[in-house]
Amino acid sequence: MVSSINPIPKSVKKLWERWNLRGFILLSLTLQTILILGAPFRKRAPNLAIIFIIWSSYLLADWAANFAIGLISNSQGDARGTGDNNEDLLAFWAPFLLLHLGGPDTITAFALEDNTLWLRHFLGLIFQVIAAIYVFIQSFPTNKLWPSTILLFLAGTIKYAERTRGLYLASLDNFKESMLKKPDPGPNYAKLMEEYSSKKEAKLPTHIELTAERSKDFRTVTYVAEKGDMENDLAMVRHAYHFYKIFRGLIVDLIFSFHERFESRAFFHDIEAEAAFRLIAIELNFVYEALFTKAVVVHSRRGCIFRAISFTAVSIALGFFYKLEKHDYHKFDVGITYTLLFGALGLDSIALFMLIFSDWTVAALKKSWQNFFVAAMLKKYLSFKRPNWPTNTNTSCLIWIKQILFRRWYESVSAFNLIDYSLKEREKMSPNIFDYLGIAYIEIIYLMGLKDLRDKMKYRSSTPLTKELWEFIFQELKSKSLLADDPETAQENIFGKRTLKSCIEDVEYDQSILLWHIATEFCFNKDVGNNKKDEGYDKKDESNTDPTLTSSVAGIGQIRFRDTCAEAKKFFSRSELGSGKSGGNEQLVACERILGVNTEVQPVAVKGDRSKSVLFDACILAKQLMELKENKWELMSKVWVELLSYTASHCRANDHAQLLGKGGELVTFVWLLMAHFGIGEQFQINEGHARAKLIVGK
Repeated sequence: MVSSINPIPKSVKKLWERWNLRGFILLSLTLQTILILGAPFRKRAPNLAIIFIIWSSYLLADWAANFAIGLISNSQGDARGTGDNNEDLLAFWAPFLLLHLGGPDTITAFALEDNTLWLRHFLGLIFQVIAAIYVFIQSFPTNKLWPSTILLFLAGTIKYAERTRGLYLASLDNFKESMLKKPDPGPNYAKLMEEYSSKKEAKLPTHIELTAERSKDFRTVTYVAEKGDMENDLAMVRHAYHFYKIFRGLIVDLIFSFHERFESRAFFHDIEAEAAFRLIAIELNFVYEALFTKAVVVHSRRGCIFRAISFTAVSIALGFFYKLEKHDYHKFDVGITYTLLFGALGLDSIALFMLIFSDWTVAALKKSWQNFFVAAMLKKYLSFKRPNWPTNTNTSCLIWIKQILFRRWYESVSAFNLIDYSLKEREKMSPNIFDYLGIAYIEIIYLMGLKDLRDKMKYRSSTPLTKELWEFIFQELKSKSLLADDPETAQENIFGKRTLKSCIEDVEYDQSILLWHIATEFCFNKDVGNNKKDEGYDKKDESNTDPTLTSSVAGIGQIRFRDTCAEAKKFFSRSELGSGKSGGNEQLVACERILGVNTEVQPVAVKGDRSKSVLFDACILAKQLMELKENKWELMSKVWVELLSYTASHCRANDHAQLLGKGGELVTFVWLLMAHFGIGEQFQINEGHARAKLIVGK
């Protein structure tokens, strides 16, 4: 006889049936609160814990709302006939889930790929609206809450449509389409030639005269900054928005005219490095919000109208529910309903605050309004968003809170130390039981495909971007721009050719990155060992970068990086590092050990070219650089600007856009700065059409 024992106790099943719907509705509201408040932090403090919370909330939010709508539809049949009138409340809760499916203004897409799913969200909008209508119709004959339900249904539909519209506009195909100008067929050749032929047949003296349009030789600056604009936060936002409307085309690989190049180049040559950084930070913020938020939708005139309708509908629904006699409903369910209503108004109020105090609002503000109270309030708010360059005095709690809550970007430089990584990951010659446990742990996460994630969490670090470093990069790019007076020269002056060519011949780009990264560490540690740390410390910061940024530029870079790490681990495993004989500074001793290796014979002559490791090639380079003594850091700094610029110009635009959702990187700032200086391959239209005129007569 088959046992009829149920593995799930009846008490648990009853608890689930009673609280599953209520729990998921409250979970959905909680996820919306996390997203609207937490999403902006993905670009201000993008550590993996914050990214994981936002990512999981983003994925769970849609699932929780959809699941709750299904529970409501399923629960209506159970509620009917019980006499507790909760069927009305179930129908009233359904539109709230439409509001939640619309999502907050601060995030519509977690990654660029999410924008391509706009059609799926459009179909979801249709089906969820139908589901909400079905739930409402089931309760309509006796529903005392039908006015409030209809109002919330209107508000929820608007919010969901806003999200779908935002995804549609941010999908790269439509993003590109919105920037394309009207097609220009050029002069009407057929009509001109018909007239020309008819005049010729009439034996009239006729010829065609070509009038060339303004070329790059006749350039006038039409967009300039007024005096004091670089100190005026409102003016800074307007200038950034002007250039955003032009250079957002970089994301979809559009090309620009010589006039746009000259206008931007002249503007950025006339401003200081700090002002350029602030402009680019605001400009990238426009790009981020256009691609990952509802900003473009809600800041339009139509968007403001619909947002006002939505907020008004929720407010009126709250008033109707407040005046309704509620003694027939469960008190806890009434409390949940009030929580949903006040939660919806609270989220909309936060969204309204963010809408008013946003760069888009400032960009739309007319100059004539600068003396009004609203402009003064916006100006004060924008002052909190200025970059905070790290200094010895910027240690107060107030400064830290200001950075977390108001700064636009993370304003740090990602770094990775290959020597430190190889030292800590090497195999021990005499392992103990803890070492065996560590080896087992590594094998497990390797099998799970989490090794790279673990290495990023443990070994990738970030250092604050200093004002001195940015000014150095700015001046280097500015001097390069002066040598590139036209687009053709700019393309010939693409970075990675001049200084690099004088230092290394016939070396691939990803190989150069590793060579100079390791050589920098050798030189720095050698100076530390000789008590010359201060001499090269600042320059070393300028030379430190994250080699993993090159992955999208060179496919062999990953192989070369792994082979180099493997050789370094093998070398360190043979040494006595960690045995108590290293004097406490393992990295310094490790560098000295490698530099002590005889490198008279080239490594490739001994190992062949099967292994792509560049460990001892970097050792040879470091020894050559040390012969330059105090001049080596100046040279190395220039080389690193070359490499950084090469990375910026050769990374795909999609990669730069994706980095914006992870706090931004210095390489993206350099990429946009290069475009503003007119350096790159995006400027290919040098002249307009030649215009033809038919001349009849002598």
